Formats: sequence, structure tokens, C-alpha cells
Amino acid sequence: MSAAERTVRLHPSWLERLGDVFETQGMADLRAFLLEEKRAGQHVFPPGPEIFAALDRVPFDQVRVVILGQDPYHGPGQAHGLSFSVRRGVPMPPSLVNIFKELGTDLGVAMPRHGELLHWADQGVLLLNASLTVRAHQAGSHADRGWHPFTDRVLREIDSGRQGVAFLLWGSHAQRKAAFIDRRRHLVLRAPHPSPLSAHRGFFGCKHFSRVNAFLQERGDAPIDWSLPD
Repeated sequence: MSAAERTVRLHPSWLERLGDVFETQGMADLRAFLLEEKRAGQHVFPPGPEIFAALDRVPFDQVRVVILGQDPYHGPGQAHGLSFSVRRGVPMPPSLVNIFKELGTDLGVAMPRHGELLHWADQGVLLLNASLTVRAHQAGSHADRGWHPFTDRVLREIDSGRQGVAFLLWGSHAQRKAAFIDRRRHLVLRAPHPSPLSAHRGFFGCKHFSRVNAFLQERGDAPIDWSLPD
């Protein structure tokens, strides 16, 4: 058993495709950096066991949609490894509220009572960020520490190994990943980040949710139920 298999919590279907990445110098440097952050007393989100939660929740062969954001929420108790999601009982961050506002305008889905997006993940929606960790209260603080090569590889694996996946790239960090996606085989939708700082520049009105469902149905696939059970 490799070092990656002993320490990384993600679905075996992903570990089979990404296991070699965890043996690289780049990932070793990233691990060392995260340990140094901890030793220096920095709070890093999400907690270690949840860093790869998106890849643990959605097996590779079940990925139908990818929602790609920038980095995890940087407030205490918010991030749990699925982009834009917060656990039940945690107040919804403004970006998530804006996502639900667009969802309501687009498909008439009522504002849910919580922001835990596991129902989406369980339908094959991979909720991924371009960077998988962040320092408390410092957005983008780990963006240049080695996560981008890893998430680039994730997208390349989906691009080459899956067919007809819808990619929703929200924000500039996510949109740069379009270079790894073959638009002849997949749907690629771009929009500004749903943050209050940028949502009015084109996230509102993008209709990504209805466009994804139309794409899936055209392929004979079931649409995503974007509502959240109470």
C-alpha cells in the first residue's frame, strides 16, 4: 500500500487515477507547507479529513456535472470540502445565497433552509475548488502553494475518461481551467464568481442550472434536482 493510500481519504476510483500525484515532489511540498501552517498556529480550512471530500463523495464514473469555484470558505465552521456548501446549521455565506437566488430565478427553486449540498453531490455533481485549502480569513491564501496542478489533473482525468460532463466554471481561477476541457465532448459554461463583489457582473442571469439540465436531457440523461431536502 502506497503512502497516499494510507493517508488520503477519497473514493478508490479517484485514488486509482490520482495515486501517482500524491507521490510527486509537488504534493510533498504542499503537505510540508500545510504542516508548517499548523505549526505556526494558522487555522486552515477545511479540516484535514475533509480536504478531499468532494472526490470522496462522488465516484469518478458518476461525475455528470462539475461546479468549480476558487477556494474554500475561510470562516470558522464553514468549509467541509465541497465547494460552496456548508453543513446544516451553519449560516449560508453570501456566495451561496446568490447561487440560490440565481437558481430561484432560473428554475423557480425555492430558497432552501440550509446550505448543505450533499443532495447535489449524490446526483453526480462534483463540487470542487481550484484550491482545496485556505488560511482562515484570507481568501486565496493557498492559491499559489501547489493545488492548481492537482486540480488541473482532476479535470484532465474527467475530460479524457468521461463523456458529456457539464462544467460550470465560476470566477477567474475556475475559468482558467477551460483549457483542459474538450468542448466537443463536454459542455463548458463560464460566469463570474457568485460573490457579492462580482455576481452582478454576469452570474445573475447566467441560467447555468437550466442549461445543464437541458444538456443532460438532450443526452438522454436525468436532469439534476437542484432543490435541497429539508
